[in-house]
Amino acid sequence: MRLLFAALTLICLLGSVALDTAAQEKKAPDKIKYAAKTGAVTFDHAQHVKAAKNDCKACHDKLFPQDKTAPLNYKAAMHKTAEAKKASCAGCHHPGGSTFEAKGNCAKCHVKGAKAGD
Repeated sequence: MRLLFAALTLICLLGSVALDTAAQEKKAPDKIKYAAKTGAVTFDHAQHVKAAKNDCKACHDKLFPQDKTAPLNYKAAMHKTAEAKKASCAGCHHPGGSTFEAKGNCAKCHVKGAKAGD
């Protein structure tokens, strides 16, 4: 009986460690940089999480997959299309949205001369 209890305790402990490790691996990055012809865009994930009141579903997977390598679908020719569909960044960044619209505010996202690796 003691051996069974010890085995169950060990299994629970290993399961707990595995879950904790998986949770740490899924920690969201604080910032993500995207290359753009008009200057790299640094997406401040931590700031956006705070604005969304820690509600990940406000963006994931509705506007973005939870994958920092997934395309944004918000390139230069797509800003107007995304704004019309309220997709990608334009889910919030559109005329009348919850924050500034992209039109006329290029420098708020794009840093001239900056590259994604900087």
